[in-house]
Amino acid sequence: MPLSRKQFDVLEVLAHGSAPMTQRELERATGHSLGTVNRILKELAELGYVRAGAITVDGLSALEPYRCKRAVFIAAGFGSRLVPITFNTPKPLVRVHGVRIIDRLLDACLEIGIEEIYIVRGYLSELFDQLLYKYPMVKFLENPAYNEANNISSSLVARYLLSNAYVFESDLLLYNPKIVKKYHYCSNFLGIKKQRVDDWCVIVKDGVIIDEKVGGEGNDVWQMVGISYWDEADGKKLSQDIQTVYQAPGGKERYWEQVPLVYQRGHYRVEIRECLDDDVVEIDTFNELKAIDKTYDV
Repeated sequence: MPLSRKQFDVLEVLAHGSAPMTQRELERATGHSLGTVNRILKELAELGYVRAGAITVDGLSALEPYRCKRAVFIAAGFGSRLVPITFNTPKPLVRVHGVRIIDRLLDACLEIGIEEIYIVRGYLSELFDQLLYKYPMVKFLENPAYNEANNISSSLVARYLLSNAYVFESDLLLYNPKIVKKYHYCSNFLGIKKQRVDDWCVIVKDGVIIDEKVGGEGNDVWQMVGISYWDEADGKKLSQDIQTVYQAPGGKERYWEQVPLVYQRGHYRVEIRECLDDDVVEIDTFNELKAIDKTYDV
């Protein structure tokens, strides 16, 4: 039987704890009222999912359909705005303070038990082989169209792997690995609440993404972060919708996330999941890289 949203919220918090939690602690962790927490705990106890403030084996089994089972990394592009360093190094492999950008994302996946990991590569693809020394579980997918199409071509290669899956842009500098979570109730896209955005952003109503565009301002605007999760049903729809958009006129020029957020958005209900500026940073230019890591400022 599927969990209600509030049942999921309580179980998800308990699944991350190493000790039983009080109702007050659950109130703070879930954001639900104390009365709601009390009611949900009674429901979960009757189902055998919670006992004495702790999740049971059956409770963990009830969470299993909501567990992220794989991760797909979009890593085929050239990274033109980061030249000259990307002349010889794909952007995800650029080191910041001695650590490759993609390593922090991979480590976050492994921390929550994701070991089915795919990296879609294209530009200087052979250099990604170096990852296998530290991450032998990684599997590579080749994108032969990376130089003639936008990143929708990478999602096309991975389109049958997107159920119960994270999709990462591989050039994100992750500072807070806790935003990569083990369980998700539904498909969602990470975003940062802003009053004004000049870059790509999404428009949100009642917690659900209703549009994507370049630039916006107001209370419903969120700056996009290139980390998303897709549940089983939406992943199956993406396998067809990505190919449909890609094969349409102008399809090769699209960004992959425009498939569910713009061109086929009637097929999806994608929630926004909030993160903060300090959680993750996209390094867009070489000057931004130099500002973060002074070893490049020579």
